[in-house]
Amino acid sequence: MADWLIEERPWDDPAGAGLRAAQRAELDARYGCDDHEPGTPPSAGDVDVFLVAVDRRAGTALGCGALRRLGPAVAEIKRMYVVPDARGTGVAAAVLRALERAALARGWQTLRLETGTGQPDAIRFYEREGYRTIPLFGHYVGSPISVCYQRILS
Repeated sequence: MADWLIEERPWDDPAGAGLRAAQRAELDARYGCDDHEPGTPPSAGDVDVFLVAVDRRAGTALGCGALRRLGPAVAEIKRMYVVPDARGTGVAAAVLRALERAALARGWQTLRLETGTGQPDAIRFYEREGYRTIPLFGHYVGSPISVCYQRILS
């Protein structure tokens, strides 16, 4: 049994907000600026699913991920993040699989995402998890720091 559980929570959940703030600080440090997200940041108004992975024993938040609907059968993965101490434990893959199940339950067969050139660990993770590179889409078109991926779910 995993040492964590994954819960659907509201976007404004305090633990989720803390994870997103930690992700933002890490990305600001990686890119050397706070202008590294092309497009519209996700919000309570456009996120359909927000998941938080929680340590079963300590009750602390370990990671998160969200889905934003792009079309009738397509959604975008947003705010995938795992705290540094929980990386390599399977939390990220568990959150990703839970997002995929949530997408399928809503009739969304295609998941897309954007990550950045300054995140080689994320690139390796998504490729290992079966996501394939696609041309930049939506707000990411023309972004010199964006890399986009897609997976067709079955």
